[in-house]
Amino acid sequence: MTKVSREEVLKIARMSNLGIAENEIQSMIEQLEQVLSYAQRVTEVASTLEEPTVRAINVFREDVVITKDPELILAQAPEREGNFFVVPAILENK
Repeated sequence: MTKVSREEVLKIARMSNLGIAENEIQSMIEQLEQVLSYAQRVTEVASTLEEPTVRAINVFREDVVITKDPELILAQAPEREGNFFVVPAILENK
């Protein structure tokens, strides 16, 4: 178990800008030791677990490329240039 000293509690209180009474120091030491002990146990358990592999996999269907005639969509565009939509500029070129 991790031991917390009286000086460490006072330093933490000072750094946190907290006032701590003399009769609260021992209780604070015990509470901090419990928190650190719990964190140590969590770390030990977590180190034994395998990291899950995170991958985006589509399990519902195969990804198939379907070619479409772009003219059907581009014909609806208010303004176009070749096979591209013309949109208002949102960034300035400097």
